Amino acid sequence: MQNITGKVVAVTGASSGMGKAIAIALAKNGAKVVLGARRTEQLQQLVEEIKSKGGEATFITIDVKNKADLVRLVNTAVEQYGKLDVIVNNAGVSQLSRIDELDIDGWEEMIDINLKGVLYGMAAAIPVFKQQQSGHIVNIISTAGIKIVPMQGVYAGTKNAIRTIAEAFRQEADGSIRITGISPGFVKTDFANNIKNKEMKTAIQQGMEQIAIDPIAIANAVIYAISQPQDVEIGDIVIRPSKQN
Repeated sequence: MQNITGKVVAVTGASSGMGKAIAIALAKNGAKVVLGARRTEQLQQLVEEIKSKGGEATFITIDVKNKADLVRLVNTAVEQYGKLDVIVNNAGVSQLSRIDELDIDGWEEMIDINLKGVLYGMAAAIPVFKQQQSGHIVNIISTAGIKIVPMQGVYAGTKNAIRTIAEAFRQEADGSIRITGISPGFVKTDFANNIKNKEMKTAIQQGMEQIAIDPIAIANAVIYAISQPQDVEIGDIVIRPSKQN
């Protein structure tokens, strides 16, 4: 993983779950990580944990719903480490319900975080990447958009919007900025905690208990994607439990 050493990587949604696993794995492999999330205390603990193991990390408290916060995250990387090599747009939320239940607040939350939050991350990083003439965008998507099922319509819609936008960006780019989409299936995280629909929350939690994989699997995929030589772009990676339908 010599290509990881010294890379400066910004990660959103870094305080727990997949974001935390990604941050720890990157730091372990010699990357300098700049972590963003809403929960300051967890971020602080994570940075201390990384530093205690000899890694380099810093954090800022951000909300991906606020585009200025993403600019601050990117600027923190450049001010502290002189560059930004990778942005991992990991922050995401899910409200699962039938469309005719009209959970409009839930829809808006998913659009603001899963769709606009990723776009804001891309918008903050792209000018820096253009200036450097190099950079890598990694979007954490979901298998939800690959297999369309009831109760996940709007959630899958936000994830598929990112898939579409990323493919268009890939075609528009001249190769100096790479883009990778990673779609996890069931992963052991606290992801279900925010789901308001009780039945869906229980179903997701049971699914997680029975078949979910460790978030380190997602972290390893991020490392694989960003450790490739400059002329190699990993497009889409789907990672799910072998038992998941």
